[in-house]
Amino acid sequence: MSFTRTRPALVVLGAAALLSASVAVPQASAAGRTSTSLAWYDATAETIAAAGASTQITNSRTWAISWLAAARATRSVPTGVERGAFQEAALAGAVHRALVTLVPSRAEQLDATYKETLDAIPDGPAEERGVAAGEKQADLVLKSREGDGLDPASVNAPYPVKPPAPGVWQPTPPGYAPAAQYGNRLAKPFLLKTQSQFRLGPPPALDSRRYAADLAEVRAYGAADSAVRSARQTETATFWLGSSLTLYTEPLRVALSRADQGIAGQARLVALFHVALVDTQIATSDSKYTYDRWRPVTAIRTGTIDPDPDWTPLHTTPAHPDYPSGHNTYAGAARTVLSALVGPRTAPFDLTSPTAPGVTRTYTAWKQLADENVDARVFSGIHTRSADEAGITLGTNVARYVLQNAGRLLAPR
Repeated sequence: MSFTRTRPALVVLGAAALLSASVAVPQASAAGRTSTSLAWYDATAETIAAAGASTQITNSRTWAISWLAAARATRSVPTGVERGAFQEAALAGAVHRALVTLVPSRAEQLDATYKETLDAIPDGPAEERGVAAGEKQADLVLKSREGDGLDPASVNAPYPVKPPAPGVWQPTPPGYAPAAQYGNRLAKPFLLKTQSQFRLGPPPALDSRRYAADLAEVRAYGAADSAVRSARQTETATFWLGSSLTLYTEPLRVALSRADQGIAGQARLVALFHVALVDTQIATSDSKYTYDRWRPVTAIRTGTIDPDPDWTPLHTTPAHPDYPSGHNTYAGAARTVLSALVGPRTAPFDLTSPTAPGVTRTYTAWKQLADENVDARVFSGIHTRSADEAGITLGTNVARYVLQNAGRLLAPR
């Protein structure tokens, strides 16, 4: 799509009104570079919130493509041009080109943000070459991801459910929906050599002490009518119930706003975060559908350990196998990237959740978010603790690999 700087005046968009989680207004720095990064971060978040795909990994893909292009475009600055102006134009050119291609229904709003960015950059070679570099990298990344299997139809490819048997996943009440996200394990990763590169070992055996303890815990603490789950534990389950992509949008923005790495480092942070998350979600489905482990509600209602056909979890069980927990693979990968690139701790920040209206929680370390995710899925009654802890392990392993191989991912093409 072409862009001319004679478009109508900027339409101001409120991120907080469009996002499910809170997002602050972009902050300005002396050179305007942080403001540029945050403006396009918010534009990306608004685009996903307003017109994103029905599948989380597809939206993660949109983030990854847009910001990987920006990271590549801002990494090398031609001689003879002003560095800051070039990088701001390159970031804007990359993210704008990628987003209007992937989400054309948001072109008007994205064009307005683009115009504002370019109006703030002095006309001249730095701006022109920056825009060209950004658009080139966006086109190259978009081309490389064609047919990667991360569109919604491919993500939810049909999965033939196995006959009922102890430990085998079955559709869960109340909707008994068909299996979701099976197609993730068939998709093309950004960096992993294969989808199964970090496949987990098997879950605890059904006759093991660990599995008996897992099931007893979720039976007691995850029941809709639990007599032992505290109000705080119920709040934790509800707070972390929604989409991990939505819930981690604000923590990543906090990290971005506090990252003293220049515009190229900021683009790298967002790019590596979302590349790691796409590859983690692919690896998650690989392990889930390899082991096909039944959910707690099925095990408690029909299993051999004191079956209770009326047991109901606090929250509705998602339509895919238990092991590992996808929320926790996401949390493990997010913690790993944020800790590596901005440090494990940060000044206090507040976080809200669309599934827990009126609740605000304060955090000072990325690990706190991951720890709460582990507990939350048990208190919701939808995962065993083994599945949650395995999720953290898998997400950590994938993210570490992405960070270790970031150089070959980020090199401009």
